[in-house]
Amino acid sequence: MTADLTITLFGIKFKNPVWTASGTFGYGLEAREIYDLSRLGAVVTKGISLRPRLGNETPRIVETPCGMLNSIGLQNPGVEKFLKELYPEIEKIDTHFIVNVFGETEEEYVEVCKALESADKVVAYELNVSCPNVKKGGIAFGHDPQVLGNLVENIKKNIKKPLLVKLSPNVTDVTEFAKVCIDSGADGLVLINTLLGMRINIHKERPELSTKTGGLSGPAIFPIAVRMVWQTFEKFGHRIPIIGVGGITTHEDALEHVYAGASAVQIGTANFYDPLAPLRVIEGIENFMKEKGIREFRELIGRAHRLDVKT
Repeated sequence: MTADLTITLFGIKFKNPVWTASGTFGYGLEAREIYDLSRLGAVVTKGISLRPRLGNETPRIVETPCGMLNSIGLQNPGVEKFLKELYPEIEKIDTHFIVNVFGETEEEYVEVCKALESADKVVAYELNVSCPNVKKGGIAFGHDPQVLGNLVENIKKNIKKPLLVKLSPNVTDVTEFAKVCIDSGADGLVLINTLLGMRINIHKERPELSTKTGGLSGPAIFPIAVRMVWQTFEKFGHRIPIIGVGGITTHEDALEHVYAGASAVQIGTANFYDPLAPLRVIEGIENFMKEKGIREFRELIGRAHRLDVKT
């Protein structure tokens, strides 16, 4: 029996549901020497802003039990240099690319997206809304429902490509923010971004990171990500596709996200210590489907919501 891993989301057909997560895979070009990137369902690029950013001072990465903290500071060359120097190489890769977009103001988000509209290889945008809004006292865009809704609405007015919003888990109720995005016209939701964390070096008697706090990722956040995917699918699964990300290392992890309601998944921190993790996940899902006699991947989406829970 053959297993069909293709999935069509927001009008785009993906060869499989396994993508790489923003910030963990560069711009997709760095891994070309390791394996054929055309085997991936999609590559989500490192965040792109309107102007170049140098990022935070070091140290900006530290290991934690079952994960890592990072405070890179969204270092990137800016959208103009991205299109001029990196995009021509991206065009040669036979898979979809989704660009992670961020800004310090609503206008900057819009300008970056508009600049990418003519780049055909970029099939969608993923909004990083965990960035501080300089016009609103530094609160993150994704922590204020009204600000988030306005941002999504404004971008949607200026673009034709699908818009995905990567939600922050550092809120009281993630489904409240999911609803705002849906009502404002978002085409997909990505759950979740990193959780805020901290480590202290007791020998140096100071925080490990130059910024004191950073984003926690890796297996440590996996159960939280699955829970938030479940909750969001339970309320809005019939209205919008959900992309699951957070702590996925194996195909079993990926399938938990899918059974909770994810239509696709992103592999993040695992790329750092197992560069072949995305391929292992793809192969694992395919073998799982064959063993279970499941022909189409879409049959798995939200499956745990439909089946009786037996203890």
